[in-house]
Amino acid sequence: MRLQPLPQESLDTELRFVHDEISNLITKSQGQASMIDSQGALLGPFPAMLHFPQFGIPALSFIRTLDTYATLDKKVREVAILTVGSTFGARFELYVHEIMAEAFGLSKSIVASLSAGIRPEGLNEQEAITYDIAYTLTHGKIVSNSTYQYAVDVLGKEAVGELFFLIGSYTFIAMILNGFDIPAPENNTK
Repeated sequence: MRLQPLPQESLDTELRFVHDEISNLITKSQGQASMIDSQGALLGPFPAMLHFPQFGIPALSFIRTLDTYATLDKKVREVAILTVGSTFGARFELYVHEIMAEAFGLSKSIVASLSAGIRPEGLNEQEAITYDIAYTLTHGKIVSNSTYQYAVDVLGKEAVGELFFLIGSYTFIAMILNGFDIPAPENNTK
């Protein structure tokens, strides 16, 4: 790990506010995963965002917007996120979203396949097209016209747009996690 988590007491007023906002958000939306250490410092991509607030705060704003206006089914979102995380080997992203995917109802076998970078058996139509699109984009390819049109038929045009931004956002997070070599928590308990 190239950046250490920042204890709350080390933060100035502005960053303390950002820290507290993140803490409240993740506790509410992803409380099943350990994202705060024993000293109250944020883990995962958040230390990087606090170390470099000129980039991190705008990134957080964008990510929060994706959550605020989310319309995609939570299982569909997790299929996309786990596909991104597995493609890039982002350990913390996989750790959190394996837990969240199971909490939202994806089976252990589907979660395990997605985390291993394998197209799982048993995906419904929305989850399957989501996997195909996430896999295509994270492998540097263009989504074909037929795949795009099928996705619009299955998910709707607005949801496909949301999906593209979601995939891009979690690709960004994976790059931050990998660039700063951020692991999953050592004492991760599901």
